Amino acid sequence: MADWRRVRLGAASLITVMALGTIGYVAFGFSVLNALYQTVTTVTTVGFREVEPLTSGAKVFTMVLILVGVGTALYTLGVLIETVLEGQLSGVFRRQRMDRRISGMNDHVIICGWGRVGRVIGREMVAAGQDHVVIDLDPDRIASTTAAAVLGDATDDAILEQAGVRRARALVAALETDAGNLFVTLSARSCGPQLFIVSRVRLEENEEKLRRAGADRIINPQSIGGARAAAFLLQPHVTEFLDVVMHDRDIEFRLEEVEVPTDSPLAGRSIRDAHVRDQTGALVLALREPDGRFITNPTPEHVLSDGQVLIAIGTKDELAALDRLAAPTKTRRDGN
Repeated sequence: MADWRRVRLGAASLITVMALGTIGYVAFGFSVLNALYQTVTTVTTVGFREVEPLTSGAKVFTMVLILVGVGTALYTLGVLIETVLEGQLSGVFRRQRMDRRISGMNDHVIICGWGRVGRVIGREMVAAGQDHVVIDLDPDRIASTTAAAVLGDATDDAILEQAGVRRARALVAALETDAGNLFVTLSARSCGPQLFIVSRVRLEENEEKLRRAGADRIINPQSIGGARAAAFLLQPHVTEFLDVVMHDRDIEFRLEEVEVPTDSPLAGRSIRDAHVRDQTGALVLALREPDGRFITNPTPEHVLSDGQVLIAIGTKDELAALDRLAAPTKTRRDGN
């Protein structure tokens, strides 16, 4: 396969032929300019007249130069064209494969910005088995990911459309500037009113602007990092336990959220009557109401309702059983 090393080799060979041709004609009495001119017209087969009369030796030299120089020039030109076309065609085919891959996605996550924050988010998406699409302006960053990726400006509606924004369930604005994240949030919200948008922010005074632009959640990496460091100082065991439960995929127990959908058999029943613990083994630590309020450590007599989100701890199998228990009866019957 052609590559730029062959192009450099061809170019070096052509320069060598030109230099030797010029030196040869100078040896036959040509001036340096005339020698270079004669060499160029000979190697390129332009066919202009000789700038100076050729002796028998000069004619023999010219014939050799034609055979060697023309061959070298054709080789160099051919390799250059092959490399350029191959790169362009490869890029076209790669883009088509990527478009097909993205077009087959639904309920995926779009990560705008493949910097340090974006890479961490992508790693978590891979660990969770969540389909995601990366958008970044830097070709080198795009080349560094194995995820589905779009090269372009995330503030451009066309780029967001290319990433499947209307079919996505969530978007993360993780660019390096607050202004960039603000524009991404505005564009994403206009393209996908249903999107759950998480935006990164650097300055606290910009948080309200991002909320008005449509961000559902706002994260400040510096603030989170500081709070986490303080938590390790004040309550190291609690903090480490939460870290392990939330992020260590190798341990048995984990924290997850389970929504109580419409027509769920849990709706209208208390936690005790639903036998959540008995049937699934999972422990409900908290509830989140549709209005955003949290109910921590709910009593067994607390009545569940649709639209609530259960925050539960348990093994993978126990949490899966809780998810099935909360599912509408029709969905469970269809799944069986």
